[in-house]
Amino acid sequence: MLTARRSADRGYTKLDWLDSRHTFSFGDYIDPHHRGFRSLRVINEDFVAPGQGFATHPHRDMEILSYVVSGSMAHRDSMGNGSVIVPGELQRMSAGSGVTHSEFNPSTTEPLHLLQIWIFPEKRGIEPKYEQKAFDLDARRGELILVASHDGRDGSLTIHQDAAIRAGRLATKARVRHELGAGRHAWLQVVRGRIAIGTETLEAGDGVAISDEPSIELAAESDAEVLVFELA
Repeated sequence: MLTARRSADRGYTKLDWLDSRHTFSFGDYIDPHHRGFRSLRVINEDFVAPGQGFATHPHRDMEILSYVVSGSMAHRDSMGNGSVIVPGELQRMSAGSGVTHSEFNPSTTEPLHLLQIWIFPEKRGIEPKYEQKAFDLDARRGELILVASHDGRDGSLTIHQDAAIRAGRLATKARVRHELGAGRHAWLQVVRGRIAIGTETLEAGDGVAISDEPSIELAAESDAEVLVFELA
């Protein structure tokens, strides 16, 4: 079963420095029909103005991932990490028992476009952790590359949940099939381009919940970039 979530139907926050679209309920946007999907709690598509960002703020008991689409994101946290994340990299912060962090756009001219992703952890109170890795999506164009998993296999980041995240860039007319396995669910988020899956055609910003399907097949109707969340 496929249930589409269209970009235009998402929640919306507009500030002088931030343009944010919320796939699921977040902050002042509350939608009882869209509070998350399985362990996936947040997908925010953020556009951050040059030189602006999120001031230091706390988190706990959440797996927080940042996926930069364009521009760059500077990160600092109470664990002593300070880094810049660019396209092709994925950042994972396990907030666990508690952490504070800030995220901002270090450029004075270029806007930052990123996806902020939250996943519920399998248990509360874990020790906070940080990881950041680069993945060459262009070198493996046409594949769904594992970028995060419960056990950190195949060079992926480690997340504290029975879930796996795959990223892929597809050329126009490319097709890719992926087996989900019995009892598994998935969420497909289109980052760029246009994708067909089953009877649905999805544009950038669209997502689709997938249940009771043993596999998925994606067909790129333009050059596209996607994230696939495999969930228990």
